Amino acid sequence: MSDLNRDKSHRTAINTLRFLAVDMVEQANSGHPGAPMGLAPLAYLLWTRHLRHDPRHPDWPNRDRFVLSCGHASALIYGLLHLAGFDLPMEELKRFRQLGSKTPGHPEYGLTPGVETTTGPLGQGFATAVGMAMAREHLGARFNRPGHELFDHRVWVVASDGDLMEGVAAEAASLAGHQKLGCLKVFYDDNRITIDGGTDLTFTEDTAQRFEAYGWFVQTVADGRDLDALEAAAQAAAAEEERPSLVVVRTHIGYGSPNKQDTSKAHGSPLGEREVALTKDNLGWPQEPTFLVPDGVRESFEPAAASGAEARQGWLEQLESYRRDHPEAAAELDRRLAGELPEGWRDLLPRFAPEDGPIATRSASGKALSALVPSVQELVGGSADLAGSNNTTQPDEPFFSPEHREGRNHHFGVREHAMAAAANGMALSGLLTPYYGTFLIFSDYLRPALRLGALMGVHSVAVLTHDSIFLGEDGPTHQPISQLLSLRSIPRVTVLRPADANETAAAWAVALTRRQGPVVLALTRQKLPVLAQTASAAAEGVARGGYVLSEATAGEPRLLLLATGSEVELALGAQRALEQDGVATRVVSMPSWELFEAQPKTYRQQVLPPDVPLRLAVEAGSPMGWDRYVGPRGAVLGLDGFGESAPYKDLAEHFGFTVEAVAERARALLADD
Repeated sequence: MSDLNRDKSHRTAINTLRFLAVDMVEQANSGHPGAPMGLAPLAYLLWTRHLRHDPRHPDWPNRDRFVLSCGHASALIYGLLHLAGFDLPMEELKRFRQLGSKTPGHPEYGLTPGVETTTGPLGQGFATAVGMAMAREHLGARFNRPGHELFDHRVWVVASDGDLMEGVAAEAASLAGHQKLGCLKVFYDDNRITIDGGTDLTFTEDTAQRFEAYGWFVQTVADGRDLDALEAAAQAAAAEEERPSLVVVRTHIGYGSPNKQDTSKAHGSPLGEREVALTKDNLGWPQEPTFLVPDGVRESFEPAAASGAEARQGWLEQLESYRRDHPEAAAELDRRLAGELPEGWRDLLPRFAPEDGPIATRSASGKALSALVPSVQELVGGSADLAGSNNTTQPDEPFFSPEHREGRNHHFGVREHAMAAAANGMALSGLLTPYYGTFLIFSDYLRPALRLGALMGVHSVAVLTHDSIFLGEDGPTHQPISQLLSLRSIPRVTVLRPADANETAAAWAVALTRRQGPVVLALTRQKLPVLAQTASAAAEGVARGGYVLSEATAGEPRLLLLATGSEVELALGAQRALEQDGVATRVVSMPSWELFEAQPKTYRQQVLPPDVPLRLAVEAGSPMGWDRYVGPRGAVLGLDGFGESAPYKDLAEHFGFTVEAVAERARALLADD
């Protein structure tokens, strides 16, 4: 028996973690006790011997990251944070899963000090951690200098069988292996139990061989209670710098429970009063009091905290010398640490004129991004194998790779879900603004990660092109109908669908400044004219989400035409036709509902006067949601079904998205009034 296994103080601390979790779940009468009971030895070892952290300063930039991908085991991380000295008092553990507590059912970033990312939807934590590792490698290449290793932290992950069953984890693991992310250390909780029963019901693959095929360094620990074996594996993983590491750890869910260990009954419900008593007897733990922390347990976490505090202080001192030795790089880092954008960045955005000719908003987006990238150096990103279509590649920048960690372009491959999750991980560094591209239709593949980014309030930019049926011949499989509505329904997501190149440049200005959640740019495949009105009005109008693009010329408006994206041009054409009929018509460009809703009521009523109830909204997507703007006497020209495969001009005629069709719909609305 090794010194680690023989030391009774270690066993006491491990059992403290187990029974804090058990007591939290029992008191809440809700939760998942089994995984914390089996994982306690591994968690204790990582937090006391390997994880570099300073509980008094949980957000210092070069700390190690710990990701509990199996977020249902949240009682484990709350016990760890409490014992390690983070600002999570015992009273919060006793309020587990209660309204307003800092100990919610699954860990939430920004709510609980020390929680690095929100986890719970399985696989998301794993994939987010891959993004964290990508950020670490890039920041190290960008800012480290000989004698100044400002970014050399590691990313430690605990993942479950459920995590590794999820497709997003497979995508992310493949990407991590390809990119040789040596700072990523994953421990797989192989407890062989799912809610429905044993993992052999559905999960009989050789996980170790799968990850070896991905290019990972793989180890196995046969007994998750063996601290000596865990320590050896952790040391080997820490030493491996060329490949990401996976340690398969055989554990026992509900460890110590006489009747529920190694059963699904220990997974997602309290053990129950009788079983708790039996378990405490079985492991030699006092029946009372609950939430017991014996003498010496907190002290066992103190050396790691002291070491982390020393490391942080050393980092701050190193940063000071870095400022003297490398002032230009230090100024860039300090700007990012302060959360500021470079001076004059808005002046870099391109301006477009009608005489420049028509341009697709996806192309205008690429021009705006290319203009910003040299100055706004925190911008990093790419696309899911659609860079040429999404216009996300920067020609003067290398691609991120094992040979070029400084690269700001990214190849994500056909991995939309992992791409968005990795973007969350990069954004959580606080020093990068990731953007990522695919077709709008494939937002369905990445939506869970986008939603989680919104829940966390982290800043990323989704460049989603081919935004309507007007992508044309690829047909209804690729033509988005409900996707705009779906994205608009997610809290903290800002969706912008610009009408032309100038609105697109203005949308990028919003994308850089609206930081409390993801920003989505919905962009056209087809070319659109540059509208004369946007040259002077787009910057402010887009920032407000909606604005009067073209005022009625025949007196006070009798009719309002509201539109987004490519349909704004149709609204302007219909306005001309209606005004020739003597109908005073106002055109309102509505690139962003979210931004418009954030405006004062007085402004919204100036744009959409309550005394003008005749309104027609035009958008080549689902009409749902537009009722808030058109009211009971208005109408929506949208799409209730799927598209067709045909050239986009034929589709416009077929589905009634022409100037004539919009004008006729407006005339019918007027006739019914």
